Amino acid sequence: MTQAYTQTILIVDDHPLFRKGVIQLIQAAAEFNFVGEAASGKEGIQLAHRLQPDMILLDLNMKDMNGIEVLKTLKNDGLDARIIMLTVSDQAEDLMAALQAGADGYLLKDMEPEDLMQQLVEAAHGKITLSERLTHLLVTSLREKSRPNSLAEAGLTEQESRILQHLIDGKSNKLIAKDMGIAEGTVKVHVKHLLKKLNLRSRVEAAVWADRCRRQAQT
Repeated sequence: MTQAYTQTILIVDDHPLFRKGVIQLIQAAAEFNFVGEAASGKEGIQLAHRLQPDMILLDLNMKDMNGIEVLKTLKNDGLDARIIMLTVSDQAEDLMAALQAGADGYLLKDMEPEDLMQQLVEAAHGKITLSERLTHLLVTSLREKSRPNSLAEAGLTEQESRILQHLIDGKSNKLIAKDMGIAEGTVKVHVKHLLKKLNLRSRVEAAVWADRCRRQAQT
């Protein structure tokens, strides 16, 4: 893929050596432009507002503020940035909390460098990113909740069904709106409605559920 412009990235993480390593990876990639680093959640919020980056890599466990708190604050402030959790935690509760708070991705720090950069490139193109080994945690969570057993049972409108297909492809609201020729606000409303119908709390859950239903229908 070619990138029309470089994506600016801010890193919020309280581990200096890890930040340095990721910064080196970013600076070596033509798709990205490293613009700042923060060693705490509060500093990260301040820098995010000042720098207005395209993407934020956010640690989960920091001394002053939990990454989920930072994520919620930035989302509530309406910051127009893709926020990717980059953490050591592969716990289901952390993953679900991040996705339900609006994270655009959840990646693990033990990923191979080339895999991490590939995921960030995909995120830069509007895709929701998730470490592969975490997918089973989502599937397990979906099985434990009461919801429709198939796409047909979900009772989605035609527009909601089209948007759900875009969610399966990992697209952001902004990219869906562009592809469908509708306002981003309209997409948000449809996503909210389809999540309610599916008894789900995050777009990533919806994508995993729908993809599983589609695969089952094909077998």
